[in-house]
Amino acid sequence: MKALVLCGDVGSLMHPLRGDKFNISFLGRPLLEHVIDHLHEAGIDKMVFVANSANRELVCRTAHQCSGATCHVVTQEGRAGMAGAVEAVADYLHGPVVVVSPNDVVEPAAYSALIAAAEDSELDGAILAYCVDTHFPGGYLMVESESRVVSVVEKPDPCSEPSDPITVSVHYQRDGQKLLQTIGRTDPEKDDLREVALASLLADGRKVRAVAQAGFCGHLKRPWDLFPVMEHFLSGMQPAISKSARVASSAVIEGNVVLADGVRVLEHAVIRGPAYVGCGSVVGNNTLVRGGVHIGARCVVGFSTEVKHSYIGEDCWFHSNYIGDSIIDDGCSFGSGSVTANLRFDAGVVNSTMDGTRTPTGRRKLGVIMGRHCKVGINASFLPGVKVGPEAIVCPHVCLNEDLGEGMFARPVGNYEAVVSGASCAPPAAMDSTRRLEQR
Repeated sequence: MKALVLCGDVGSLMHPLRGDKFNISFLGRPLLEHVIDHLHEAGIDKMVFVANSANRELVCRTAHQCSGATCHVVTQEGRAGMAGAVEAVADYLHGPVVVVSPNDVVEPAAYSALIAAAEDSELDGAILAYCVDTHFPGGYLMVESESRVVSVVEKPDPCSEPSDPITVSVHYQRDGQKLLQTIGRTDPEKDDLREVALASLLADGRKVRAVAQAGFCGHLKRPWDLFPVMEHFLSGMQPAISKSARVASSAVIEGNVVLADGVRVLEHAVIRGPAYVGCGSVVGNNTLVRGGVHIGARCVVGFSTEVKHSYIGEDCWFHSNYIGDSIIDDGCSFGSGSVTANLRFDAGVVNSTMDGTRTPTGRRKLGVIMGRHCKVGINASFLPGVKVGPEAIVCPHVCLNEDLGEGMFARPVGNYEAVVSGASCAPPAAMDSTRRLEQR
C-alpha cells in the first residue's frame, strides 16, 4: 500500500499565517511529521509527497527524516489543486493508493480504519467521513445502507446541508490509474476537484464506502481552525518536565504541562495545563499561562505577562502583556503594556475579514491573528479578530481596529484611529500615502 501526501496547497485562506500549513509545529514537530508517523503505524510503507516549487526543499527535508518507509518527492508544476497533484505522480499510481491531505488532522486510528475497509475486495474506494453539527464549507456525503456513498454535494449553502457526514481529505482508491483518468475528465476551472472526481467515480458505478471517523477531526482552512487542532495535540500529550528544564521553587505547575529541553520557569510564574512550552523558552517572573497554550521554541514570556488559550510560534518575545485567544506566528515581539482584546462588548461572535468580506468566525473569543516577524510597540491594543500581516510594525499607543497588511506601518493619530503606510521601514515623517482605519 502506498500513500499520496498532498503538500502543494498554498493555503491562501490562512493568511496572515504561513502558507505551508503542514509545517506548523505541534509539540515540537511539524504537522507533516505527525501525519507520516500515523501513516506508518497504519502499515503504509511507501509514501509519495507532492510539493510545489517553493516548498520542495522543506518537504524533502521532512520526508527523508522518516524511517521505515520508502519516500519520494514530486514537484507539482501543472494545474493547481488535487487534480494537478494526482497528475504529477502519474508514474506512481499503479495499484491501490491512499490519498492524504496533511491539512486534515484526524485520529491515528482513522488511517487504520480506512486500510481495514480497503481489504474488502468488492470495494473500488473508501473515504473517511465525519459527522458535523454545524455548517462546513466543503463536501457532504449522501450515504445509503452498508455505508455506501451514492453522491457528493459540494459546498451547500448554510441550512441546506443534505446530510451530516462530510468528506475528509483521506481516501482510498483500489486503482490509482482510474483516479487519474477521472481527474483528467474534470473541469480544470473547478476548485472542488476531489469531490467532482469522487462524484464521477460514483456515476461510473464504482462502489465507494464511507468509513466513519470517530474522535477528533480538524480542518486547517482558516486561521482560527488552528485552535481545535492545537487543543487536540495538547489533550493527547502526557505531562513531562525535561531533566534539563529549570523550575523555580516558587513557581506553580498544575495539570497537563510539558516543559521541553532547556525551558526555564522563573520565580512566582504559574502554568496551568494543558500547556506546552518549547525548547529553550523562558516563562518569566509573575507570569500566568492558562487555558490551553502552545508556546514554541526559544520564546520569552516576560515579566507579568498573561497568555490565555493561544498559539505562540517560535522566537517570540513578550513583556507585561495580555495575550488572549490569539495566534502569533514566529519571530514577533510585543512592547510592555500591549494587549489583545478577545471579547466584543456585546459578547457576540467575533468577525474577521476574509477576501475583503466580514466573515463570522463562529468564536465568541478571538484575539489577534499575527503573521511572522511583526513588531509591536508599548501600550498598543488590538481589537477582537484583527489580522496583522507578516513584517508589519504597530507603533506605541496604536489601537488597531482594522487589519494591517504585510509590511505595513501603523502609528497613532487620535483616539481609536491609526495611520498606515506601506513603507514599514520609513520613519513616520516620511509617510505621504496613508489611509485611516475606521473604528468598527
